[in-house]
Amino acid sequence: MTGSKVQDRSTSVDMTKGPIVREILMFAIPLMLGNAFQMLYNTVDSIVVGKFVGTEALAAIGSTTMVTNMAVFFFNGFSIGASVVIGRLFGARKIERLHDAVETTIFATLVLCLLFTLAGTFGEESLLRLMSTPADVFDEASEYLRIYFLGVSGLLIYNMGSGILRAVGDSTRPLYFLIITSLLNIVLDLTFVLAFHQGIAGVAWATIISQFISAVLTMLLLTRTHDIYRVIWKDLKLDPEIFREILVIGLPAGIQSAITSFSNIFVQGYINYFGAVVMAGWATYNKINLFVMLPMQTMAMAATTFVSQNVGARNPQRANQGTLRSILITLLITGSVITTVEIFAAPVVHFFTDDPAVVDSGVLFLHVNMYFLMFNCVNHVLAGSLRGRGDSTGPMAIMLLSFVALRQTYLFFMTRFFWNTPAAVGFGYPVGWMACAAIEVIYFFVRWYRREQT
Repeated sequence: MTGSKVQDRSTSVDMTKGPIVREILMFAIPLMLGNAFQMLYNTVDSIVVGKFVGTEALAAIGSTTMVTNMAVFFFNGFSIGASVVIGRLFGARKIERLHDAVETTIFATLVLCLLFTLAGTFGEESLLRLMSTPADVFDEASEYLRIYFLGVSGLLIYNMGSGILRAVGDSTRPLYFLIITSLLNIVLDLTFVLAFHQGIAGVAWATIISQFISAVLTMLLLTRTHDIYRVIWKDLKLDPEIFREILVIGLPAGIQSAITSFSNIFVQGYINYFGAVVMAGWATYNKINLFVMLPMQTMAMAATTFVSQNVGARNPQRANQGTLRSILITLLITGSVITTVEIFAAPVVHFFTDDPAVVDSGVLFLHVNMYFLMFNCVNHVLAGSLRGRGDSTGPMAIMLLSFVALRQTYLFFMTRFFWNTPAAVGFGYPVGWMACAAIEVIYFFVRWYRREQT
């Protein structure tokens, strides 16, 4: 180890000891707040566009969501792999290899930033056509995507940098950066749209500027820290063994997320059939849905870190206890959030748009799908726990079967032979969630839990 690589653990959090629920919650609460602020980027875009630009522009933003998710979720799979490897090395106290993992992760991230920028910039129109995007929203959706992918590196670098911090138990400082840049994004959104009249392009520029600032702040932290995960730019390299470990865990997660998002492009195509009003209602539903899913996504990340550290410390029983308690916590929090959204469905949707027809459409999707999200609490936390063990192929196969094959089969037969209505199309999501929960629970208990408890 070079002399500049010190071993101060002052900002790292060891999750291999202490009360399980307390350790998980202390890690998850700032992480949940951070995820909420990160979601504010696109949510504020939608609110500003829906209120001050128009229904077609809101529909255009909504139609790009599946495209941006496909790219970002694939990268997040790589981020999950890196976090698991770094967390496991941290739990095992293999400091030298932890440094190799951090350096490999940053090197690979910079390469992927270039590839994603090129692919998104030159492929966005083809993807919009694949979704049968209507002509009245096509140009605005294309413009938004072009700008978004020009600045996608900021989002990717921030996500990977915060992933490194999460792997060693630090979920607090990324929160501070997101608070700053999310507030900045709101100011820039309003400035570009109201003062400069740039419409949908303005919110895209506001988003990528804010994301770049969060990336710069995160990398400055990783470069200037004296903790064990410090990034030393001259030492950046691609360690073949560690890169292979990251890909073994991260690639299945990335492929599953990317294929699921790609299949959701076809779901968007079914929605687009009903026109701009339903598209805008679906867009508002998806924004609200993201916030409802915050607890399960956050607890999935917490479970990944908790399990990876404890597996590295050779304590699988503690890892299992953390998994089951994470599921229970997630169910309780998500159930409370869903009930609140259901009671105030119309006012919540109205927050995005003043168009009564769009409000009715958004409320319809909320009422059809909301309570079925409880199944996703199990799906996400179990998947995070499995990936923390290094098992990414299991959740990948289960989720592709449920979220892609079964969902697309349902939509094909439902829309052609039974009911081609917005509600019937929207219910394609719960069909996949329920199937995934049933299969994943069986897989987890048969493949891992029973063996590790003996």
